Amino acid sequence: MRALSEEVPDIRGSVLLSSDGMLKASDGFDRTSAEQLAALASGLFSMARSAGTKFDDSNDVRQVVAELRSSQLYISWAGSNSVLAVLARAEADPAVVGFETARLIKAVRPFLHTAARPAAATSKRDPAT
Repeated sequence: MRALSEEVPDIRGSVLLSSDGMLKASDGFDRTSAEQLAALASGLFSMARSAGTKFDDSNDVRQVVAELRSSQLYISWAGSNSVLAVLARAEADPAVVGFETARLIKAVRPFLHTAARPAAATSKRDPAT
């Protein structure tokens, strides 16, 4: 992920997360900020999936983009159960950020697969006990 910020100097940082918000890797952020961005990215990605299900007959999301006052936030599908969030400065060229992000994802996608977490186990108690 460091290569991304080296290719595009306007990138402030990036996080790789599971689609349910678990931080997997980060570059350019301290641990607390990386975990916060992962949680936020997971929520926005989930909302986009819900919008797709309701209005587009599909929950496939390629990218979510948010333009903030002094930053741009790109949240991209990065493989099975994986999401990449990239925070760039406002002056970053969206085409360059998008191209370099897509190139990174394509190059490392075979290594990004995140297995879905198993459902919580339920205990079956004998009602007679």
